[in-house]
Amino acid sequence: MPTSKANRRIALRGRPSGSELNLSHLRRETRTALELAVVALAPSELINGLAACAGLLEALIELPADSPPALALIPGLAERTRTALDQWGAWRHDHLEKKLARS
Repeated sequence: MPTSKANRRIALRGRPSGSELNLSHLRRETRTALELAVVALAPSELINGLAACAGLLEALIELPADSPPALALIPGLAERTRTALDQWGAWRHDHLEKKLARS
């Protein structure tokens, strides 16, 4: 039985405590980070990493959670996306928030 995109949860293998990651939330968070990184003129490697993750998440959200592509790609993509979001957060902190705090 197919699940709705908004309610789909993907279990990530190898995550502590068997936690689940909401794919829709991760997709929205990544798209927002990408938009902010573009506006902030973040380095191209950072923007490209966020864009690749956002695009793959956008494509995968259309597939059933138990489809072979989703099962094969989502665990690695989720980790890659978390890394890209962490890099964005660090860059934002170092280059934007510190400058705003000094003002």
